[in-house]
Amino acid sequence: MSQHPVQPFEAVAPRLVDIAAGRAPADLVVRNGRWVNVHSGEILANTDVAVAAGRFAYCGPDAGYTVGPKTVVVEADGRYLVPGLCDAHMHVESGMVTVTEFCRAVIPHGTTSMFVDPHEIANVLGLAGVRLMHDEALAQPVNVWVQMPSCVPSAPGLEEAGASLGPADVAEAMTWPGIIGLGEVMNFPGVAANDPVMAGAIAATRRSGKTVGGHYASPDLGRAFHAYVAGGPEDDHEGTRMEDAAARVRQGMKAMLRLGSAWYDVAEQIRAVTEMRLDPRHFILCTDDCHSGTLVRDGHMNRVVRHAIAQGLPPVTAIQMATLNTAEHFGLQREVGSITPGRRADFLLVSNLSDLSIDAVFARGERLAEDGRLVIDMPAHAYPPEAKATVRLGRRLEAADFAVDAPAGAGEGVTARVIGVVENQAPTRALVRTLRVSDGLVQPDREQDVCHIALVERHRASGAVVNGFVSGFGYRARCAMASTVAHDSHHMLVVGTDREEMARAANRLGAVGGGVVFMQDGEERALIEMPIAGLMSEERAEVVAEKADRLIAAMREAGCQLNNAYMQHSLLALVVIPALRISDRGIVDSERFEVVDLFV
Repeated sequence: MSQHPVQPFEAVAPRLVDIAAGRAPADLVVRNGRWVNVHSGEILANTDVAVAAGRFAYCGPDAGYTVGPKTVVVEADGRYLVPGLCDAHMHVESGMVTVTEFCRAVIPHGTTSMFVDPHEIANVLGLAGVRLMHDEALAQPVNVWVQMPSCVPSAPGLEEAGASLGPADVAEAMTWPGIIGLGEVMNFPGVAANDPVMAGAIAATRRSGKTVGGHYASPDLGRAFHAYVAGGPEDDHEGTRMEDAAARVRQGMKAMLRLGSAWYDVAEQIRAVTEMRLDPRHFILCTDDCHSGTLVRDGHMNRVVRHAIAQGLPPVTAIQMATLNTAEHFGLQREVGSITPGRRADFLLVSNLSDLSIDAVFARGERLAEDGRLVIDMPAHAYPPEAKATVRLGRRLEAADFAVDAPAGAGEGVTARVIGVVENQAPTRALVRTLRVSDGLVQPDREQDVCHIALVERHRASGAVVNGFVSGFGYRARCAMASTVAHDSHHMLVVGTDREEMARAANRLGAVGGGVVFMQDGEERALIEMPIAGLMSEERAEVVAEKADRLIAAMREAGCQLNNAYMQHSLLALVVIPALRISDRGIVDSERFEVVDLFV
């Protein structure tokens, strides 16, 4: 971990002044770089920067006068000096690893600031779980700020999570040192209806002077949208269309454009800047959800910035959207987001700006990574026993638990509601399919690409199972996948073509304490153990990435060709995003926010 935690500006300001005035030497000087100035939008050649106490003291044409006998001098040799990248909205748990392991994975990719919403662990362990991740975040060598989860459960009345949080919990968390604001307010109908719990959480955040995160997952830009904005959320990452981004910015919100492992929402929305010519300073880039395989191999915020540049944004503009814009949104522009005096010395040495080729990563004035590899030691973080053993099934599950009884008088076929997966997007479709009845049971249909889906209650050992149908995975084999990552209430979610395989997968996860498992033809083809709240592994990110590769390979071998199908699987219980979902209460119409019958 960092040997030099960043000190408050006021504690080191006199030293920064002395260095800039030539009365004291710097700790670090970087010479002859091309300064990517996100304030002015310029790239300034032949620039030096001087650093002391983890902060920038001088940025200009010649810092030679700040070099003393003990000053470390780094030659930029004409490479770009880029501010450390910021991820404005993300969930560590989606990486399947702890905060420490997530940081180990993303630091070499240039991420030096993250704004994390731990609402996944909150749905399992409540406020205690948030505190565990908050405290781990404070120990990192980069900046990890935490947004207090706002909706636990995400939709009261439509699901029951492992915990429940209210305005009093929000008010308490606002006093913690690492809390930066309120996490995405997903209960958008509640905000629009002046629900007292939602209004109370937002009010507690505003009283603390912190930022309220948004989540308006509806294409309706009419009265419901305007009521939601009036309720206080200040940003939104759920847009998928150009008009979504424009509408948010016009209402004073920040449009957060996400590129995660399975969400590809930047290209369409960035047209609000490249075609509509809206002010780019009100657009922010983020990832939302990235699994470990993406982090280890493809990158993190550098991947998002690269993608934005490929859509036609000037490189400096794309970098602004991942640095200064983010910092200003959270009121941290005096701390991070730019290479300017007084700010934390978080910066990158980049040899090619368009593809963001990162040669070295510095945070708080320390070199953390070089040529894509960490150069510091980051010991693993241990979670206490109470954060584990959270998968409580109550009994051994059987194939009969996953059977769907046909309604009376069904005959040889029934018309059923089917959840339709949409590749690379979080929303689903509400499909209707005619399914065959055999021996009184409704059967899945491989020809129509319809599988069984089941949600197994895992917080209270009730043994309850809710069954339905899903389309879009393309499975052709006798298989099943079970996961205790099932946003947001994180019960166990099982999808399969065969009930025996579904029972086998569910029981396997119960035995290992959670994670993801894929079964085919009676054999375990892939397993990622996640004993921490059933959401995170205790292993290194590289190990988890290798296991994730085996999972994806097993899914493909069984016929699934979806991009990052695991993440599509994990969202099938997310009742706050349209159109059709499954919860412990039944099949949920997420446009009307009500439980509906499985059969039409």
